[in-house]
Amino acid sequence: MPFVLGVAGGSGSGKTTVVERIRAIVGPGHLALLPMDNYYRDLGDLPFEERVKTNYDHPDAFDLDLLVEHLEALIEGRPVAMPLYSFVEHARRPETETLRPAPVIVVEGILALYDPRLRERMDLKVYVDADPDVRFIRRLLRDLRERGRTTESVIEQYLASVRPMHLAFVEPTKRYADLIVPVGGQNTPALEVLASRLSHALETV
Repeated sequence: MPFVLGVAGGSGSGKTTVVERIRAIVGPGHLALLPMDNYYRDLGDLPFEERVKTNYDHPDAFDLDLLVEHLEALIEGRPVAMPLYSFVEHARRPETETLRPAPVIVVEGILALYDPRLRERMDLKVYVDADPDVRFIRRLLRDLRERGRTTESVIEQYLASVRPMHLAFVEPTKRYADLIVPVGGQNTPALEVLASRLSHALETV
């Protein structure tokens, strides 16, 4: 059976850094990554103005049923057609990506530890933590560089949905974590603990 790892934490907390460390530990071709960002519900039938106004930080914004279905398939050794998402268009892209089973499966996203169906399939649950100001700055820079946003739109979205949804839904999932990684992905001792746990797990996979 593959080793299933959940990596949760607020937007801009450093989850990507942690996942890249995991990828380096397990080696090329040994990790199947399920980013929750790819599992936003398809709102392509809505006008663009309506898509922009959607609260993308609420659990209802995600197709959690499909994510659970794909996780189960990978655990059982079956490949999945993972959806892809455009943050510029706020809609699913027409193409999908074939994701094949691997010894380590990672579910990564702000609400990776939210759904009990996901948690019960995880062998290790990680919450990546960081100060709110650091998370906001990282999100701001990312959205400006990669997602075609303006400073004003990022600030407006942060105040209207990101911050309140973090407090209501993301932060509370910290209690489900087996390992909390403070100071984002820059916490070397915590990452070393994670590396040790993963290395031990891989010996039994």
